[in-house]
This record gives sequence, structure tokens and C-alpha cells, in this order.
Amino acid sequence: MGATADKIKGATNEAIGKAKQGIGEATGSDRLQGEGVIQEVKGKGQKAVGDAKEAAKNAANEAAAAANKNL
Repeated sequence: MGATADKIKGATNEAIGKAKQGIGEATGSDRLQGEGVIQEVKGKGQKAVGDAKEAAKNAANEAAAAANKNL
């Protein structure tokens, strides 16, 4: 999966997790609140993976550009 897809999935999971937490709080459902926390953390992790992939790709592109410049 690409960096952008990871970031999108992460943002989606974060938003759904926050919504579940809010609904759980409003309805008094500890289970739903817990699921929301877990899903939000999962989303943050997915976004971090996407950021890391993007950073690695950018570093590789910069290294390649520098190598080509030296030729």
C-alpha cells in the first residue's frame, strides 16, 4: 500500500474511532468507547506508517537527484 493510501485509511480510522468514542460516551457504552479508542490509535499508527513511507521515498529521490547532479 502506498503512503497516500495509508494516510487516508489512517485518517478514516481516526475519525471513525473518535465518532465511536463520542457515541459511546453519549449512550453510556463503555464497550463502544473502548472500540473507538482502539480504532483511533490504529488510525494514528496507519498515518505514521504513511508519513514514514513518504519520508523514505523523498529521501531516496533526493539522493538520486544528488547522484545525478554529480555525474
